[in-house]
Amino acid sequence: MPKEKVIARLTIGKEHFEILVDPDLAWALKSGKEVDLKELLISEIVYKDAKKGEKASEEAIIKNFGTADLKTVATAIIKRGELQLTTEQRRQMIENKRKQIVAFIARNCVDPQTGLPHPPIRIENAIENIRISIDPFKPVEEQAQEVIKALRTVLPLKVSQVTISVHTKKERASKVKDYLSKTGDLTKSEWLSDGSWKGEIVIPAGIQQSVIDRLNEITRGDIEISIVKRT
Repeated sequence: MPKEKVIARLTIGKEHFEILVDPDLAWALKSGKEVDLKELLISEIVYKDAKKGEKASEEAIIKNFGTADLKTVATAIIKRGELQLTTEQRRQMIENKRKQIVAFIARNCVDPQTGLPHPPIRIENAIENIRISIDPFKPVEEQAQEVIKALRTVLPLKVSQVTISVHTKKERASKVKDYLSKTGDLTKSEWLSDGSWKGEIVIPAGIQQSVIDRLNEITRGDIEISIVKRT
């Protein structure tokens, strides 16, 4: 029985690079796992158009990847590029993402009439009833906001929120402010005389830890963060 294969592709500028790969092993590699290159690659050829059988030139490969080493090039194409999915892979990914979204909503939303969270099964049934499509690649937090808006037509939902206060030194103040302005509702913003910045942001309670982790990453831990209130 022929081994199943899909195309992994990466476009750099006007150059296209494609390889034929085992779908399960390629997805495992893209997800951060270690795989055997010999098992991963269906063909040890880097194409510019796999369907036409047109190979990429060695010159183009070296120019864009800095090397002609197949392992390095193939890994870059899979990790940085687009990977075709089999029907079963896509079905599993959508199902996993749906479960994550349901868990997010159950954790972050309450019934405004009772103040209690909705059971996950009720949320799952509501998603099924409104037939909202789930994107397997879109981040859970971002997609959950869209699902919540759609669910409100059939299910009373109130998002639990947290207000975070931040004070950061001038060296990374612009990066912090820019990140927060894209992440939630920036309700306070103040530049201080020493160049540092203070602000407050309202975000869904469920992403509180990921936001704090990102702020610490941006500032290498040199930042003051406190929780002002929860609603």
